[in-house]
Amino acid sequence: MTNVQPLKGKVAVITGAGRGIGQAIAIGFARAGAAVCCTARTESQLAGTVERIEEADGRARAVSCDVTDVESVKRVFARAQEAFGGVDIVVASAGSAIENKSVEESTPALWRETIDTNLLGVFHTAHAAVPHLKRRGGGHIITLGSGMGHRSSATRSAYAASKAGLWMLTRVLAQELAAANICVNELVPGPVLTDFIRGREDQLRAIAAGGEWMKEPEEVLSLALFIATQPLKGPTGQTFSLARREL
Repeated sequence: MTNVQPLKGKVAVITGAGRGIGQAIAIGFARAGAAVCCTARTESQLAGTVERIEEADGRARAVSCDVTDVESVKRVFARAQEAFGGVDIVVASAGSAIENKSVEESTPALWRETIDTNLLGVFHTAHAAVPHLKRRGGGHIITLGSGMGHRSSATRSAYAASKAGLWMLTRVLAQELAAANICVNELVPGPVLTDFIRGREDQLRAIAAGGEWMKEPEEVLSLALFIATQPLKGPTGQTFSLARREL
């Protein structure tokens, strides 16, 4: 018999939960039985996520946070501990893609902002999460990667560099935390029809030779659930991908 609530009794912290992939995972994990601490910078978006979870009789808390500020991130985990008694699963979904120019034409401040959010933000999240996960005897960290972190793409230097660094950080964390029963894996969703992608579908199809799967955020959920429900002696330091091309 299929377990309709495979995350019952678990507590998840989801960054970037105000919209897009993070919101879809937060709502889906709550439906799967987890208590969810939802965090993002925009309080109104977080309120909408929590409202949808609670309307379906799920448990959730909204905590506004800027992942580039480590103290802000630490407060999120303290609130999750206070509200739900611990943390078992962390999904580092907060991300930014604000530069789409050649290196020569890029704005240094925006380039740095992308790195700060996509790479330093995940470092802050993991740094704050690890003590809480260890107190539970283990758990899962899922990082939201990108095919651009594995293969270069012209005009995407900031985003590609941030995601390449994220993939290395994922592997280092997996090595450091294996003995503590904390699995750290990368989820590469491929193109998802978020605000960043919409209107650029033809460009992305051309890059992928026309065969890429353009998906809605909700279609990433099943893979996130698969990773989060693996045994703690299971895969770590791996990339799980929904792309229809080589990474």
